[in-house]
Amino acid sequence: MRVGSNFPDISVKAINADGDELNVNLSKPQTPTVLFWYPKDFTFVCPTEIHAFQSKLKDFNHRGYQVFGASCDTTEAHFAWLNTAKEDGGIEGVEFPLLADSRRKLSKKLNILDYETEFFYNDDDPNDDEKVIQDGDNVTYRATYLIDGDGRIFHQSVNDMPLGRNIDEILRLIDAKAHVDEKGEVCPANWEEGKDAMAESREGVKKYLSK
Repeated sequence: MRVGSNFPDISVKAINADGDELNVNLSKPQTPTVLFWYPKDFTFVCPTEIHAFQSKLKDFNHRGYQVFGASCDTTEAHFAWLNTAKEDGGIEGVEFPLLADSRRKLSKKLNILDYETEFFYNDDDPNDDEKVIQDGDNVTYRATYLIDGDGRIFHQSVNDMPLGRNIDEILRLIDAKAHVDEKGEVCPANWEEGKDAMAESREGVKKYLSK
């Protein structure tokens, strides 16, 4: 997938802290969406990110965005983790749903799995069966997708597993998208809400850089 393309039309089960199971398809979300993938439940960097998203959930909702976490765990594993105390490494208190892509249909389509398969054949012996070498943990990298209300991806990024995300940067990107849509200007490096943007023209960049 790439920026500007439509999010895949694939439905995935999800669950929230109340145990409600949902069927989520983000190809036509109607509500703009933040979708963040993490490698695995009951691990280490992952709960810090999930709690960080929860701490900013009102900020996302205020901007009109819904938030989903996602991994390749089952809904049962998600629910157990959602009911594990924070001091025990759990994510109790998290209010947004978690997608359970246990069949890996969506993560495979997005190409964010740590998984490689190589096929080898013995050309000298046609009777020799093919050999398959599989490598990787078959879990996702820390991928982030920002999806507009029409299901179009306007931002995507992928972190390696040890590298946690900056949630404020995701909010900044959402603010920048809103500014571009509303004002018709483009947002330069390090732009933040309240700072000057610029016209998308030669004169615009000259004016901005001359400040």
